[in-house]
Parts: sequence; structure tokens; C-alpha cells
Amino acid sequence: MRRPKAENVSVKRGRWGEEVAVEYLRRGGFEIIERNVKPVKRDERLEIDIIAKDRKTGTLVFVEVKQHGEISRYARRLQSINSKKKKNLRMACNAWRRRCRYVGAYRFDVIEIFGTPEGGSPIIDHIERVNLFCTEERFVKWS
Repeated sequence: MRRPKAENVSVKRGRWGEEVAVEYLRRGGFEIIERNVKPVKRDERLEIDIIAKDRKTGTLVFVEVKQHGEISRYARRLQSINSKKKKNLRMACNAWRRRCRYVGAYRFDVIEIFGTPEGGSPIIDHIERVNLFCTEERFVKWS
């Protein structure tokens, strides 16, 4: 008889962070289209946490969720996403758009969740229009 595999604490918290982000987006008028999407089957690194549609503007939104145990006054926004992660996210989003033949407005957002499942109400930082696809001034700059 096999024992069930112990779940990693960070994986458990990450799932919790995604649930918080999904609920936040739904309450904000977004329609959740897909979650944990792996558009390229042969590459497990290419994953999109949430694909949603902003009902107010009709824009497709790719969302990366980052869960942090607590706020650090020394950490910067978006610090946890390095250049390799950005490249993988860009490839995943473009692969999904090609696979679904999506033509229309889209953007990339990051939702940072500060807190833990055991720690009460989380703090949510929704960073919209993050510069992942092009270098226009209307996007948030990666530091």
C-alpha cells in the first residue's frame, strides 16, 4: 500500500494564492477563461496561471500570480519574476494565442498575494499592463 505524497508547503500556499487571485478577479468583473494552462505539452516550464477576460473592456488578460508570506519593505514589486521567467511567460502566452488563433486586444498582469492561508486576510497587489510583450510607455516597467 502506497502512502500519499506529502504536499510541499510552498505548492500549497501557491494554490491558495491562485484561489485568492481568481476570487479577486471575479469580484472585479473578470471572466475566468482558463487556469494553469500549459500551451506547449513538451515544455512544463511554459505555464500561464490564469487567463481571464476583462468584461469592461473586452481585453484578454494573462495573469501571473505570485504568493509571498509577508510584505518586506526591502522587496520591490515584481522582484520575484526574473528574466528567464519573463521569457517563459512570453513564450507561453504567444503559444496559447497561436493555438487558439486569438486575434484581439490582450495584456499581461501580475497579482502579488501577501499572506498565508493560516494568516487571515491577504493583501492583494494587482499590477496591470506589465511590459511583457513590447516596450510601450503605457506599461509598468520591470525594475
